[in-house]
Parts: sequence; C-alpha cells; structure tokens
Amino acid sequence: MFQRIAPLVLVVALLWAAAFVLPTSPASANEATIPPELLVPYDVLGAYPHDRGAYLQGLVWYDGGFYESTGLYGESSLRRVAFPSGDVVQKVDVSRDYFAEGLALVGDRLVQLTWRANRGFVYDRESFNLLRDFGYETEGWGLTYDGTSLILSDGSDTLTFLDPETYQPQRTVQVTLGGRPVRELNELEWIEGQVWANVWQTTYIVRIDPQSGQVVGVLDMKAIVPSGVPLNLDDVLNGIAYDASTGRIFVSGKRWPTLYEIHVSS
Repeated sequence: MFQRIAPLVLVVALLWAAAFVLPTSPASANEATIPPELLVPYDVLGAYPHDRGAYLQGLVWYDGGFYESTGLYGESSLRRVAFPSGDVVQKVDVSRDYFAEGLALVGDRLVQLTWRANRGFVYDRESFNLLRDFGYETEGWGLTYDGTSLILSDGSDTLTFLDPETYQPQRTVQVTLGGRPVRELNELEWIEGQVWANVWQTTYIVRIDPQSGQVVGVLDMKAIVPSGVPLNLDDVLNGIAYDASTGRIFVSGKRWPTLYEIHVSS
C-alpha cells in the first residue's frame, strides 16, 4: 500500500466510495452495492487520543494497552501504547530498508510483517528484542492470530494461514461477497470466530467466515473519520483491535489523532 497512487486511480476510488461500494479491481464483488442485510450497525462508545504521526499498520490489544506497528520507509516502528492516554511508552525502530505492516501477538512473541521485502520479524513481547526473522512469498499487509494459525493478507482477495511456529503456509481461502472476490484486504483482527479486515482506501470493515471466505457483514465506518482527515488518500481507516476479556473493539486509522471504541449490535 505505497503512499503514491496514480491520479486516475485516486479519482476512480473516490467515485466508487461515493457510490457506496467496496473499491477494487474490475469484475469483483466490490463493484456492486453492498446488500443492506450485510450492513452491521454499531455505536461509538469512546474516543481516545492517538499519535497523529503514526502511519498505523497493525493494532493489537494486550494487558490494558496496545501494541502497534507503524509503516513507511524510514518511519516504521514497533510500539507499546498506553490506554487511554495514547502515550508511546516503548518503541523500537525498524530498519529504513523495510516498510512495516501488520502485527500479531502469539504468546510472548510479537510478529510483524513488512510490505514488499518478503520478510517478517519476531520480537520478544516484553523487551522488543528481535528473536528471528522469516520469509513469505507474497506481499505483507495485515496479520492476526486465531489461536491456532497466523492469518496473513497480501492486498489480494486471499487470506493465507501460517503455522505460528514455522511460519509456513497451511492453507489459503479466497474472500468473496455474493460469490465475487473482495480484494485489497488490509489490517486484520480475529474476533469471536471471524476475521475482520479493513478494505484499503475505504471506510469499510468486512467480517469474514474463515472457512468459506464469505463476507458475512460489513461495517461502514465513515461516520467516525475525524474532522479534517484524510488530509490525503493515505490517511485512511486502518487498525482493528479486540479485547477478548471484555468484548471491546477499537478502530483507528493511518495518522489519525483519535482511536475509537465501538460496539456492534450483531
């Protein structure tokens, strides 16, 4: 998801978003209007400060706060962020050679993807010491953990399930809405048996059945975009975190000054 996009693509993306669709490539589910029965109502329960400079790529809740992966070449990092203050209390910078992406927590390990380098990093959760790296064949966009497998998105309509110890692929699933592919799947979160995914450069979060790949719900988050954001088409919705102990769900965006707590009705 590089920050520079051809002007024609930007215009098309804006037109599609205005038409209440999921923008993606031709002949896909994202050209069609979202069926009303798939739209999921939600309430905003709280709004909290967030670092306006963080190009948010991965968001993970743990033990009363967040772990975050931030992107861009020369700005990528792994962070521990206090809640509700939003203060960055621990940080390690990623080499300027890498554009950091999604993040997942597996036990005491934080697993971070990079965009086009085909390289992931594994850190000790407490110290942020780098434990190892590993390779994968696709681009790296989003990452989450379902308790058994790591789940990786690569900007396509495919989710890849990885062994959490060897980081080798176990299986893939194609994501569809009404039988047609949903592409540009980005940041991921595992929430009560479903994969939730941001759709790049939209205000949509899709809820995905991990076995069939079918989209079973869509949240339109345009109502929570902070005033004055996006300043450009990169400052988009991205970042989903789930507190399994309380059922709280948090969402934010790239370079957003606010992180929101939401509650879904179904």
